[in-house]
Amino acid sequence: MRVAFVHDYLTQFGGAERVLLEMHRLYPQAPLYTSLVRREALAGRFEAVDVRTSFLQYVPGAARHFRALVAFYPLAFSSLNLRGYDLVISSTTAFAKGVRVPPQTLHLCYMNTPTRFLWYPDEYADVLTPAPLRPAWHILRAWLKRWDLAAAQRPQLIVTNSRHIARRIARIYGRRSEIVPCPVQVPADAEAQAAHQPDGGYFLVLSRLLPYKRIHLAVEACTRARQPLVIAGSGPDEERLRRLAGPSVTFAGWVSDERRDELLRGARAVIVCGVEDFGLVPLEAAARGRPAVAFAAGGALETIVEGETGLFFTEPSPDALLAALEQLASTRFDPLRLVAHARMFAPDVFRSRLSALIETYRARPVEGGAGFAPQTAAHA
Repeated sequence: MRVAFVHDYLTQFGGAERVLLEMHRLYPQAPLYTSLVRREALAGRFEAVDVRTSFLQYVPGAARHFRALVAFYPLAFSSLNLRGYDLVISSTTAFAKGVRVPPQTLHLCYMNTPTRFLWYPDEYADVLTPAPLRPAWHILRAWLKRWDLAAAQRPQLIVTNSRHIARRIARIYGRRSEIVPCPVQVPADAEAQAAHQPDGGYFLVLSRLLPYKRIHLAVEACTRARQPLVIAGSGPDEERLRRLAGPSVTFAGWVSDERRDELLRGARAVIVCGVEDFGLVPLEAAARGRPAVAFAAGGALETIVEGETGLFFTEPSPDALLAALEQLASTRFDPLRLVAHARMFAPDVFRSRLSALIETYRARPVEGGAGFAPQTAAHA
């Protein structure tokens, strides 16, 4: 079976790229098509992958200013030649779902979220767009929404990471989606490490620094309570967060996988303030025997067991977060229970579920005799 992968862009390494690498392990010889690549941001993680880029790769400065090229991505993905493949797997938060494949090719889309900056602009794009450019952006956004809605009808099968995102996909695109939760890496010696690792006395935020992540809640709460907080990540909201931060808050910037692991092992707990698509960071913490304190919405509701692997706060305010942190101080979490919970989302479980879904769908008879019929929400 000839397989190809498609991904929006490889200009940063985050949760979507971690999921992509695990999917690619199912078909390690498959090429990966994308709009453009910034290899220095990937720390060698895709070196063994045959990466093929669109014409945007040859635009000077494109990889560093990839958000500015938003109007050109539909053309970039429409221009990719995916003839000759039996299976195309697109991995997307935005554009890759819009590739065109021959009728006899199965297009499976692993959709991390509907395109956030189009359908939830108050969470993302409107905040980041300079005021003088917003009128032009609103015109462009209206056109992109029409394209995005049409592009979401192209995959025959949509897979996503949580019930939360499945509901968004049904509401926005009218499509049914299968759920295969994201994988989390669990160290081989997780139980032994979790049972004996003392915490370092700090809270931890692991995130891209974007406004919709609401990291300011953690900054304000820990500043007010003079609690040590480490923020690992970078992004356009960093300058604002630094202005809010007191002396108990440390900005670690981008961190390597090794440093990420060290920070997770030493944290009292991770803090998640936004409405997450899936809730990967709480599982990464659980894999090291550490609990999470998270806002009670989105994917975190599906990856945290309250009172066993973490605690929730129900209002997006520093006061509500502080109350949860105070409750955390008097709550005991079993490190072995935390690790066992994380193992339910291990990479081999993820790949097994996804592989079984692919084989099941490929084996289905198709009415009319040619091609694959897409699943819509009306079919659910």
